[in-house]
Amino acid sequence: MAKLLVTGGAGYIGSHVLKQLRAAGHEVLVYDNLSTGHRHALLGAPLIVGDLADRALLSQVLAQGDFAAVLHFAAHIIVPESVSHPLKYYGNNTRNTLQLLELCHEFGIERFIFSSTAAVYGIPETGQVNEESPLLPINPYGASKMMSERMLIDLSSVSALRHVILRYFNVAGADLQGEIGQETPEATHLIKVACQAAIGMRPGMKVFGDDYATADGTCIRDYIHIDDLARAHVAALNYLLAGGPSEIFNCGYGHGSSVTEVVKAVKSLSGVDFPVEMSGRRAGDPPMLIAANDKIKKVLGWQPKNDDLELIVSSALHWEKVCAAREINLK
Repeated sequence: MAKLLVTGGAGYIGSHVLKQLRAAGHEVLVYDNLSTGHRHALLGAPLIVGDLADRALLSQVLAQGDFAAVLHFAAHIIVPESVSHPLKYYGNNTRNTLQLLELCHEFGIERFIFSSTAAVYGIPETGQVNEESPLLPINPYGASKMMSERMLIDLSSVSALRHVILRYFNVAGADLQGEIGQETPEATHLIKVACQAAIGMRPGMKVFGDDYATADGTCIRDYIHIDDLARAHVAALNYLLAGGPSEIFNCGYGHGSSVTEVVKAVKSLSGVDFPVEMSGRRAGDPPMLIAANDKIKKVLGWQPKNDDLELIVSSALHWEKVCAAREINLK
């Protein structure tokens, strides 16, 4: 089994991937500043608390040697914040990734898995995008990830480094065993927001736009369960360990659900008719964004196991109840 460095492993996606990596028998070391992640999400995995901007500490960690791969999740991810604080996103998501790549090159790391996003596609001309679709990000978050992708591709072309870039669509839900879930502060993800409204953690929620050219007028997104996404990372690691060349893969189910469908599912499963306010469109929201996922299925042999909106919502709803009970017990 491989020795791995996981940056941002205490966060939502990183912690779920970490759990599956450990279950597969890999030796992991997490590097996280805990700005949005949580120590308890590591489920006992070893942690070095540090920032990617700390070159001396990062060098010290990588100098331990024998890392078969780096899995890089540490990033800021909130799109509206990226618009109002662009340099924060270019600093952490791009500059810090540059430093990490410099040190990986210096210490001879030959495999790198990068957490990217469908935001690199911007507003596509068609509702479904494949890995060859134009990259036209419309916000600093997407642009910061696109720049990191390009750095990684260029470095791999002139070095021994091989990479897998995974472009996530709308990640949702929680660990089906109920041990970990999404705890991102001030999260803006639709399913999390709706579930929090259902259990009274929010007074209600807003729907941004009901006049799109879709069946019910609301945006359609490709929601992928977090455990399926984590399995994609394990498959990507196995691919690189087996000698596979650098690749880029979309991570989604290939079909979508509308905002209205998601809200209805949360209300039905929770039994709570929470308030929903119709609001105007948000700038930059495409009517539909769905992953073409033929490539990841063919090359990595990845097959989704949790492609069911009710399953995704029920796991997220259960996790929000766990978090709410924890808050009550701490008071």
